[in-house]
Amino acid sequence: MEPSSDTSREDDAANRGPIRGLFKSIASLFATIVAIAHTRLELLSTELQQEMHRVAGIVVWTLIAILSAGIGLFLGALVIIFVFWDTHRMLASVAVTAVFFAIAIAAGLVLRAKVRGKPPLLHDTLAELARDRDNLMSRRR
Repeated sequence: MEPSSDTSREDDAANRGPIRGLFKSIASLFATIVAIAHTRLELLSTELQQEMHRVAGIVVWTLIAILSAGIGLFLGALVIIFVFWDTHRMLASVAVTAVFFAIAIAAGLVLRAKVRGKPPLLHDTLAELARDRDNLMSRRR
């Protein structure tokens, strides 16, 4: 072997080293970005599922409140009719009407508490993205 060919191989190896390191760094950066995106998408999916369950609960309590109020109003109308009938019918009608109105009020209070106590949509996802942004900005400095 000639000495000149050994030096050219050494030069090729020296040139490949930094380039190979650069490609490894880029591949590592890409893998990190994909991992971060995957984690954030999983968090987004979880939050959307939680929001769907919360909305379903609100819909159920809304229906209970509306149906109970409707039945209460209907029975209230029956009370007025029964006022002019036997005295025992009125007491029973008032009691049943009061029970349905109590159910409607309780459902309305639960509904109000659920609506007021809801966290902002995608709160955890936005918080994680803000932390990621802050970390990246602090590394740039």
